Amino acid sequence: MNPHVFATRRACLLIGLAGLLHWPLSALALEPAIGSPLLTVSGNVKLTNAGRLAQFDMEMLEKLPQHSFETKTPWHKGPTKFTGPLLRDILAATGASGHTLLATAVNDYRVTIPMEDAQKHDVIVVRLTNGQPMALRDKGPLLIMYPFDQQPALRSALYFSRCIWQLRGLEVQ
Repeated sequence: MNPHVFATRRACLLIGLAGLLHWPLSALALEPAIGSPLLTVSGNVKLTNAGRLAQFDMEMLEKLPQHSFETKTPWHKGPTKFTGPLLRDILAATGASGHTLLATAVNDYRVTIPMEDAQKHDVIVVRLTNGQPMALRDKGPLLIMYPFDQQPALRSALYFSRCIWQLRGLEVQ
């Protein structure tokens, strides 16, 4: 075989491999948050955009598939419509894996949520109540909500306690 042909083939192969190796590395990052980050996912996550963290601004949360349900809660007057991405979609967007989520509120209140809740139930990270954004004083801008009326078994103190409002962080453990 002609040595020039061999060298050309080897160079093409190396360039191709370099391109293949570059693709997965660039795929291991989320788009950067352009607006103020509202939600930070940390811990056992593979896809990040701020060092070892996955930060989401409102626009990024809006780009995820949106889901709504109406349910009654102990904290709202009458049935309320909640809209936002599913918790499991946020976790999937970060490549999260683990058994537990430690959810943290703006005031540093913390609650533990089993990861299986995100898979078994349509838990929403709420960004709209009755079609309106929530102010900080109205439990916003984000809160976790379970579909209590759609799954009556969830209507218990255990699941009510997992509905954290003024959500700012999720640590995947």
